[in-house]
Amino acid sequence: MPNGHRVPDQRTDSTHHRTASSAREQPHDPRLLRRVAVASFIGTAIEFYDFYIYGTAAALVIDKAFFPALSPVNALLASFSTYAVAFVARPLGSVLFGHFGDRLGRRSVLVFSLLLMGLSTAAVGLLPTYDTWGAWAPALLVLLRFLQGLGLGGEWGGAALLAVEHAPAGRRGRYAAFPQLGPSVGFFGATGVFLLLSTWVSDETFRSWAWRVPFLLSLVLVGVGLLVRLRITETPSFRKAADHRTVTVPIAEIVRRHPRELLLGSGAMIVTYGLFYTATTYCLSYGTKTLGVGRTPMLLASMSAVVFLAVGTWMAATSSDRVGRKPVALWGTVAAAGWGPLIFPLLDTGRLPLIILGLGGALFLMGVIYGPMGAFLPELFPVRLRYSGAGLAYSLGGVVGGAMAPLVATRLQSAFGSASVGWYVSAMAGVSLTCLLLLPERRERGITDF
Repeated sequence: MPNGHRVPDQRTDSTHHRTASSAREQPHDPRLLRRVAVASFIGTAIEFYDFYIYGTAAALVIDKAFFPALSPVNALLASFSTYAVAFVARPLGSVLFGHFGDRLGRRSVLVFSLLLMGLSTAAVGLLPTYDTWGAWAPALLVLLRFLQGLGLGGEWGGAALLAVEHAPAGRRGRYAAFPQLGPSVGFFGATGVFLLLSTWVSDETFRSWAWRVPFLLSLVLVGVGLLVRLRITETPSFRKAADHRTVTVPIAEIVRRHPRELLLGSGAMIVTYGLFYTATTYCLSYGTKTLGVGRTPMLLASMSAVVFLAVGTWMAATSSDRVGRKPVALWGTVAAAGWGPLIFPLLDTGRLPLIILGLGGALFLMGVIYGPMGAFLPELFPVRLRYSGAGLAYSLGGVVGGAMAPLVATRLQSAFGSASVGWYVSAMAGVSLTCLLLLPERRERGITDF
């Protein structure tokens, strides 16, 4: 660090220092808190809407539109591979946006991440298919998906910090629940748009051009998100840290001083991604293409199941203020390990209520783990490294849990049957459980500590 200035290690803080830090946290204006909650929620909902419409399109139409020359299984794998590209880009986005978020502030970086995601998403809706542009079409699709990943990589960390760093002491879990609800609402909206299109237009029309509509709607949503976010002030924690020396290269400092928190935090996130993308993207493809369930019933099942995710997220996030982030997440992870082998026997019945039960149970448990993470991951890092540290830990977990889940599940189901996919979910839960057990509980720590 310049001039020998040293960021104090979180693990060496005394109880007196924690109490003093909490007492120094800023007074809170209820109107500002409501505005912050709305801004963090709307931003993540829009960005995850953008992200999820691609996942739904990958399961339903991308394979035939951009990879028509491949066999059905290989075309689906290619479609999911373009889907996975964004997960590789997300850690890079976390490093890039985290660097400026830790040095320049949370608010301005969040505005740019929203713009990048929205414009990239709309461009997918305008992209010609393989029949028109040949190999250029999938190549540009990969590029746009990469840019989507960069944008989302910068979004979550900033949105979580916007809520957590404004929140009153003892209520960080509750306020962090608002950005954590973004995936539920974003997925519900994305699936709902595809469901309406499936109802209103023929299958031929849907595959011809109607699948582009959800992507183009992103431009309207981004405009709304920008209006909300531009009204938000910088967080009190960052303003206080800005009065001291900032870190020149935050990611280098994290790797040097906080590698344990980074790696274990990433591992703890694996099961949340694995549950979500297995129960949504992969199961949507599995239900329509393997089980022969209609696209409309499967979209209805997905929309019903994501309500369980929202309920689990809110219950767990708010409960974490009372009992701690770690105990709640641990309970959800253990339950997820047991639920994994039940998912596909329920789906394989082909009966809609049991399909909803299988998917809804998986997403509810995902919400129980995911809800506390909005406060848990930021609390692992000091304020001047928090955007980079929390965002990167969140995104790295997605490389294994999110990018790989549909690809591995497709291969496992093809080689060993659907039951093997459920055990794969349980294995991811085992990895996350181990990481959670090794992480500290820091909900009592003052959020302005640095």
